[in-house]
Amino acid sequence: MRCRRTISLDDTMMRNIFLGFIRIHILHHANKGEIFGVWMMDELRSHGYSISTGTLYPILHSLEKDGYLTKRDEVADGKVRKYYRITEKGITALEEAKKKIRELVDEIMV
Repeated sequence: MRCRRTISLDDTMMRNIFLGFIRIHILHHANKGEIFGVWMMDELRSHGYSISTGTLYPILHSLEKDGYLTKRDEVADGKVRKYYRITEKGITALEEAKKKIRELVDEIMV
């Protein structure tokens, strides 16, 4: 059962935690196939994250700049849509994050 409560990103501590979750979530979906911003916002919203374009797009750009994602542009409905896909560096980071998440969950959820 998924939590449908909207998560507020106002508190600094919680914001930092959730931004990390969002980055991992982005890498997870980019590992399954190409993603684009509006789709990713809808996906995150389905998990209770209320995220604006002003938060999401800088995350996507930084993941690309840091080498975790690659981007290609395609014209859709007269607008340029940016599609993102995970890189080898992103796959490595995602796999390491999954190990750390499992370790943490096993420790604190007992």
